[in-house]
Amino acid sequence: MSMEEDAEVHTKTGKKSNVLPLWGNERTMNMNNLILTNIQASHYFKMNLYELKTYHEVVDEIYYKVSHLEPWEKGSRKTAGQTGMCGGVRGVGAGGIVSTAYCLLYKLFTLKLTRKQLNGLLTHPDSPFIRGLGFMYIRYTQPPADLWDWYDEFLEDEEELDVKAGGGQVMTIGNMLRHFLTKLEWFSTLFPRIPVPIQQKLERQLSDRFPAPPPGAAAHAAVQRAPERRRDFEEYPEERVPPPPPPRVRRSPSHGRDSPAHKRSRTSPPPNRSVRHKERRSRSRSRDRERERHGDRGRNRDRSSRNGHSRHHKSSKDDHSRHRSHSSRDYASELLKERERQRRERDGSRSPPPSHR
Repeated sequence: MSMEEDAEVHTKTGKKSNVLPLWGNERTMNMNNLILTNIQASHYFKMNLYELKTYHEVVDEIYYKVSHLEPWEKGSRKTAGQTGMCGGVRGVGAGGIVSTAYCLLYKLFTLKLTRKQLNGLLTHPDSPFIRGLGFMYIRYTQPPADLWDWYDEFLEDEEELDVKAGGGQVMTIGNMLRHFLTKLEWFSTLFPRIPVPIQQKLERQLSDRFPAPPPGAAAHAAVQRAPERRRDFEEYPEERVPPPPPPRVRRSPSHGRDSPAHKRSRTSPPPNRSVRHKERRSRSRSRDRERERHGDRGRNRDRSSRNGHSRHHKSSKDDHSRHRSHSSRDYASELLKERERQRRERDGSRSPPPSHR
């Protein structure tokens, strides 16, 4: 093969040619199987997106329909109670309603974008979500060794977009691209893995591009900004921020607004700590004396009750003994009377009857 033919092949299939290489699985776009299955089965992809045949029609659809970059719509995926490989991070648990953004991302994949079309997505001026889907297309389909070349000039891009379904997570384009280069997780799914040597090289390049601030740099910057802030306040006094209100003192429920403690705290300064300690000791001593007094009173009451009980027990015992002795005397007298009567009857029966002359 001559040098001219080699150069022609390189311009057609090389890195800078208009034909983009595809890395990984050319059928699934390296997406999670659950997400891909939901995309292919969704009514929106089969009916609405099937009618879009050109690149510009898909870009217009992104402009009108995409409002976040999550793979699932808000509240449509139930991942409560799932752990391990079936958890929310892996994206292999219960499915949900796949998002419009991911349906359109896969639609771009079916169009087999050229390099020129992909660059048009990255620099599109109408919507940050068009640019976001272009960067996600690169993360899913391009070789890991080419990611830095694609993302390099956009790492400090300050355009903002809300990537969370339902809103609440705004980030810049630059921060999103740094996340793509350093993290595998993207909400409830995973990006394709980057080989370890390439990942280490990307981290070194990021650390060289964005070095970590030295310790104390934030405090030093605040000290340098203090004169500028003071000068702004002197020039524009109406923009001064009022001082924050003092912290509210938490009171126990037993201390109301009409309590003496509350009035004292509002009208007089707090007492000295030593005086407060002496008052606390005097109150504790008075409570101890009152407790001892109540204890003596209770002991006297117990002693008097025990004495009364013993006297009552003794009187009842005497009455019982008197009753028992009286009853025994009555029984003896009755027994004597009965024996006397029986003796009389016997004597009367032994005497001879009178004779009749």
